Amino acid sequence: MASSLTKDSASTTGTEKTFFGHPRGLATLFMTEMWERYSFYGMKALLPLYLIAPGGLHMNPTTATAIYSVYMAMVYLLAMPGGWIADRFWGPRKTVAIGAGIVILGHITLAVPSTPSFFAGLVLVALGSGLLKANISTMVGHLYKGPEDPRRDGGFTLFYIGINMGAFLAPLSIGTVGEKVNWHFGFTLAAIGMALGLVQFLLGSRHLSAESDVVAQPVTQEEKRSVLRKGLIWLIVAAALYIGLAVTGNFADWAMMPVTIAGLVIPIAVLARMKRDKDLSEVEQSKLSGYVWFFVVAAVFWMIYDQNGSTLSIFGKNSTTNDLLGFHFPTSWYQSLNPVFIMALAPLVASGWLWLNKRGKEPSTAVKFASSLALIGISFVVFLIPLIDTANNGGRVSPMWLVAIYFVQTVGELCLSPVGLSVTTKMAPAKYSSQMMGVWFLAVTAGDSLAGLLTSPQLNVNLNTVGAVSVEAVVAVVAGIGIWMYRNKVKRLMGSVN
Repeated sequence: MASSLTKDSASTTGTEKTFFGHPRGLATLFMTEMWERYSFYGMKALLPLYLIAPGGLHMNPTTATAIYSVYMAMVYLLAMPGGWIADRFWGPRKTVAIGAGIVILGHITLAVPSTPSFFAGLVLVALGSGLLKANISTMVGHLYKGPEDPRRDGGFTLFYIGINMGAFLAPLSIGTVGEKVNWHFGFTLAAIGMALGLVQFLLGSRHLSAESDVVAQPVTQEEKRSVLRKGLIWLIVAAALYIGLAVTGNFADWAMMPVTIAGLVIPIAVLARMKRDKDLSEVEQSKLSGYVWFFVVAAVFWMIYDQNGSTLSIFGKNSTTNDLLGFHFPTSWYQSLNPVFIMALAPLVASGWLWLNKRGKEPSTAVKFASSLALIGISFVVFLIPLIDTANNGGRVSPMWLVAIYFVQTVGELCLSPVGLSVTTKMAPAKYSSQMMGVWFLAVTAGDSLAGLLTSPQLNVNLNTVGAVSVEAVVAVVAGIGIWMYRNKVKRLMGSVN
């Protein structure tokens, strides 16, 4: 990325190197996140296919969707304690480095060909990703001079391109190796990707803000003892619960339910605790109330969007030809569609927001979020067409249907995800600077947990049906219209933040 560094003509010295006009540290974080997302999305592309494959765990699609959804929920749920650990113990920079090491260990464990090691690997990858994800985004915010820095939204959009470069390359390489050569070789390749990201991060750390080393609220000795005591209590409770399930023969049906419920309850409890915090100023409380609206929108959005790796992927495996212009490709390649669309469209969208801003016409954050919900609903309206065709006539449909669905979803994502990252850093109370990014990722947890609950053995809803897809489409579009109608109320709660 050294060739991408340019001279900043606006700098006071005239010689300060920047990354496309942004602080040089953005290049380090860009590349670190690219490799981390390479490893994560490579494993994500393989996961549902490995779960249903005869050469994998050979599960039914509904069970595979439930496991996939709960796993995704846990990745983002653990971003919250990851932010807390950075705030109280290690600081963001150290937390990211440790998290990356745990992710590497997780992928290596996944590469061991046994069922217990597979699930142990999923746990490790989720733990490491939780430590890394919220804090690396927080460090991007540290590079800029406060919420009003005009480069801030553009910086997060560039960072988002790094995410999607890794996500684009992963299915093409890791997915191909896993599907065509050996599933566990694919998981090994994911470990190599994360290792490259960690090395790059350690070498480029000198370009990061000194704020990234700061422990915002160092924990006291008494608090350390309290955390250890409570952690041991919860560990004993969890162990007793799962031992009880195993002894009674209910482990297979109920193992995921406690985690799924936690993924729904914890986000609500965290936001409620912050709202009750008397240390927050009136302005911070108002912004937090406005943020709740964005959180709910994001949860609904991600519930539908994250099915691109489960519902849509399984549909691609079972109901599309996987042939284009005479070329047959692995099912995992569908997961490269979204990132390639992101990379093509993100610069245009970011430039569009800036162009509108200069003319005083940029849509508010509330309008952008409402648009994202409407678009994710429309994507499932498009999904209904091939879904109804295969349900009525059997056979397989053109892969271009999935191309169209991913395109619409990508436009919706660009109205929500980079904007959400940016608005989270703008609206975060000072007391919860790192943790607030974890709260943003809890919206993904809530959405994925809801999908996991629907597909659990207890409810057993097949999301790959005309009825389920129709309901999700209607809910998203109606919710988008509702947010648009209340946009002025949300804007007032946000105060000076747009």
